[in-house]
Amino acid sequence: MSGSSLFDPLQIGPYRLSHRVVMAPLTRMRATRPGNAPNELNARYYGQRATEGGLIIAEASQVLPSGQGSPGTPGIHSQDQVEGWKGVVRAVHDKGGKIFLQLWHVGRISHRSHQPGNELPVAPSAVAPTGKVLNADFQPVPFEAPRALRTDEIPGIIEGYAQAARNALAAGFDGVEIHGANGYLLEQFLQSRTNLRTDDYGGSIANRARLLLEVTEAVARVWQPERVGIRLSPYGVANGSGEADPMPLYTHVVNALGAMGLAYLHLIEPRSSGAGQREVDHQDVPSAAGLFRPIWNGVLIAAGNFRADSAAEMVARGTADAIAFGRFFISNPDLPERIRKGVEFTPYNRATFYGGGPEGYVDYPAMSGT
Repeated sequence: MSGSSLFDPLQIGPYRLSHRVVMAPLTRMRATRPGNAPNELNARYYGQRATEGGLIIAEASQVLPSGQGSPGTPGIHSQDQVEGWKGVVRAVHDKGGKIFLQLWHVGRISHRSHQPGNELPVAPSAVAPTGKVLNADFQPVPFEAPRALRTDEIPGIIEGYAQAARNALAAGFDGVEIHGANGYLLEQFLQSRTNLRTDDYGGSIANRARLLLEVTEAVARVWQPERVGIRLSPYGVANGSGEADPMPLYTHVVNALGAMGLAYLHLIEPRSSGAGQREVDHQDVPSAAGLFRPIWNGVLIAAGNFRADSAAEMVARGTADAIAFGRFFISNPDLPERIRKGVEFTPYNRATFYGGGPEGYVDYPAMSGT
């Protein structure tokens, strides 16, 4: 698709988008507690950012109670959560937009205060992350070593994703995105530093990729492949991730996913890995989209530290078909129109990213006259 513009139409699965400026999934920790159900404030936030023919990928949502890793993150495993998401979907559809839900299990990037029965988080292996995590009271506490999942528990994880996919369908979403990036459970299985297993889900590249591919197949059976996307971060370092040589592993994964007929592949550019925690601009790193475009024949979405000019340039080169914006979509609810008109972006306030109420969430102004 070389020579395309950010404002050329794009077909993603059954949907024809009117532009290629995508809202990336962004954790904001503002679901109703207890219960982690989306609420009216969340619906207002997403509705503000919806555009006719645009695509929003809603924030990562835990597929199981054990999948939660931060306070106030929404889930998609209870009926109350399904009902809450219906209001969000309605707000986006009322503006003519499309919305996919990102399906999430954090694995070891959690704390026992988020877990059923105050138990340890689960992971492929009992390898503790470094650093700290927010507990249920929004207090930073050290990570603990997780509990390794037994082989007989893995079908329950896969079914958790499948049921979450059914719940997303019931909530009215247009599709789902599987979160296979940023050091969370599916990436923990992929990468050798966090997967020390000796069963069918560890060891070889094929074994380490097995859970990601089985989850994708299960979700695609619910939705049909053309309404399922997947997000990967091959050269990412977020949450203690990182493979010494990512190319063999991710070449295998991307080739296997390519045979499934998915809606899109969503790649996080390495320069932005870990941007949710702090300002980063990693230097001397490759372009994920540039590396994997040659072996991915479907729609490719790139994300990570893009501005209007760099986004337009990547789409014009054909390296990506659409660009997902995160932090600047927080502070610019009308971001696609600002890009179209060449208007400067409103800066974001990182202090209001996580938790809280309307401030830094629904009070960023649109351009006057829009």
